[in-house]
Amino acid sequence: MRLGVLDVGSNTVHLLVVDAHPGARPLPAHSHKAELRLAELLDDEGAISEAGIDRLVAVVQEALEAAEDKGVEEVLPFATSAVREAANADTVLARVQKETGITLPVLTGDEEARLTFLAARRWFGWSAGKLLVLDIGGGSLEIGYGMDEEPDAAASLPLGAGRLTKAWLPGDSPDPTDVRALRRHVRAQIARIVGDFARHGTPDHTVGTSKTFKQLARIAGAARSTDGLYVQRALTRRSLEEWVPKLAGMTSAERARLPGVSEGRASQLVAGALVAEAAMDLFGVEELEICPWALREGVILRRLDHLPTS
Repeated sequence: MRLGVLDVGSNTVHLLVVDAHPGARPLPAHSHKAELRLAELLDDEGAISEAGIDRLVAVVQEALEAAEDKGVEEVLPFATSAVREAANADTVLARVQKETGITLPVLTGDEEARLTFLAARRWFGWSAGKLLVLDIGGGSLEIGYGMDEEPDAAASLPLGAGRLTKAWLPGDSPDPTDVRALRRHVRAQIARIVGDFARHGTPDHTVGTSKTFKQLARIAGAARSTDGLYVQRALTRRSLEEWVPKLAGMTSAERARLPGVSEGRASQLVAGALVAEAAMDLFGVEELEICPWALREGVILRRLDHLPTS
C-alpha cells in the first residue's frame, strides 16, 4: 500500500510518501516539505502566534493535497515538541482539525525517542548489538539505548537546535559569551540523565539521526547525500570539536556556503553542534554513524507491524 507520514516538526512540515507492505523495507516514492520553524514562532508566553497557526494550517493542507495527488491510501500524521509544548496547543490542534479535516496526534518525547530508536534498529539490524541513538531536532534532543527494538532507556530533553538558537543565540553571528553560556546549559541538562543510560552498559554502536547530525558529518568530510543511502557516513568527536569554534565564528550566510548545509538551517547549526558535541563527550562517544532513517520511518514501520500479512 502507499502510505504518507505527515511530520509536523519544529522546523518543517514534511510529507514522506512510501510504498510499503509488511516484511519489506519502505520504498520512498515522494517527499513534500515546507520550512515552518515553529520553534521560532513562539511568543513571550510560549504560544504559537496567530500568523504561525495560519501558516501551519496552510502547509498541512498543501501536504494533504500532495498526498491525494500521489495516491496515498492512508496518512499517518503527528506533531512533535513545538506543538506539544506550545501554550496554546489545544487551540492549534483544533484549528488544524477544523480547517483541514485531519486530527493531528501529538507524540510525547518518550514516543519520539522510542520510534526513532526502532528505525535505527531496523536499519542497522541485530548485528549492531547494543545501540545508542541520538537525534537532534528543532525542539528537542531524543536519546535511546538498548539491545532490542524497544529501548531499555529513552529520554527527551528540550535541547533542539531551533529552540536553543531562539532562546540563547540572538543575532546573526553569536556572541562568544552567549555561546559559552549555552554550552554550560546544554552540558548540565545532558549530564543529569547520563547515569540513567550508563547503568545499562557500554553501547556496541552509536548512531546519530536528524538533519543536524547529517550536516555536521558532511562538513567534516562525509559523503554527499547524492552518493546514496547506503554509503557509510560517520562523525568523530575530534572533528566536531574542531568545527564548533569555526561555526560559532561564522555568520549564517557563511555557514550556508559549507557543503551540505541548507540556508534555512544555517542559523541553527551552532546550537546543534554544541548539543552534538556535548552528547558525544558526556556519553563517551568517539565516533558515531549517521542513520538515514529516523522518526518518520519509525512511525511507518510501527504502522506496518500492525498490518495483516495477507
